[in-house]
Amino acid sequence: MRVATWDGKFSRKHPGILVKELASGDPVPGVDVIAEASPDVLLLTDLDYDAGLVALRLLADQAGGYPHLFAQRPNTGRPTGLDLDGDGRLGGPGDAQGFGWFSGQSGMAVLSRYPVELISDNSAILWRDVPSTAMVPEDTGHDIQRLASSGFWALRIDAPTPFTLLTLAATPPVFDGPEDRNGRRGRDEVLFWPNRLSNPATAPPAPWVIAGKFNIDPMRGDGRHEAARAVLADPRWTDPLPGQPTAAWDDLGELRLSYVLPDRALPVLDAGVTPPAPDAGPHRLVWVDLDLAPTQAQPPRPPPRPGPSR
Repeated sequence: MRVATWDGKFSRKHPGILVKELASGDPVPGVDVIAEASPDVLLLTDLDYDAGLVALRLLADQAGGYPHLFAQRPNTGRPTGLDLDGDGRLGGPGDAQGFGWFSGQSGMAVLSRYPVELISDNSAILWRDVPSTAMVPEDTGHDIQRLASSGFWALRIDAPTPFTLLTLAATPPVFDGPEDRNGRRGRDEVLFWPNRLSNPATAPPAPWVIAGKFNIDPMRGDGRHEAARAVLADPRWTDPLPGQPTAAWDDLGELRLSYVLPDRALPVLDAGVTPPAPDAGPHRLVWVDLDLAPTQAQPPRPPPRPGPSR
């Protein structure tokens, strides 16, 4: 069973543009990447949200057909009424709970060949309220700032061996100032699920698979590297792609920013990233093949495809 995540370029600067492109009949860059990788469960972390899930349904149909879809309104673009980025203006993308030009821009979505059920949505948890928070009382928005840039969902995937998919899509840019508010928030986003799972009162059912964008490389680039290293070193799950970059830019080079980390109880058969895709953004799809016991009734799968290159 293939579980994947991708920060694919399925977001536009205005609402409705993505729907228009997907409905036009013309190829949308990136759809072919999903079809070729053929994941059984895919978390997208850069897809515009609309209340009717129109864009998600069009994308799922064009990517090979996924009978089970899940998305909720993300924190991206959700207004706060405050000048969070300190630019002297209200209502800008940096003033939202998560960076966004409109509510729902660059949200998250799950495409699955198996039933998906929401166990808990932790997207509204305030940054100040998480264990060992790096937020300080002087931070703008101390009383209203949510921790999740996009969302924290715990989703039951009713696969042959059911598991809980734990999602995140950290997006705070680190280019703020010496106060490093964004860097501190990004750190706490990455550590959210390990902290949540350490408390029996808040941990969803095991086994777990953490998937999504940390936006932090363990060693390179900006950000609080120690947060990513702490998650990767945690003995509760497997790192199937140690040191594997998942994105590349001409000026920044290659960085590892997206992750799929399975519970150690779930045997890993293979893992990799897709090659760079023209016009589909700098990020690559990250996939992990898990050995899950078969059952009598499994959803139909498309014909087998060659695995993407590592």
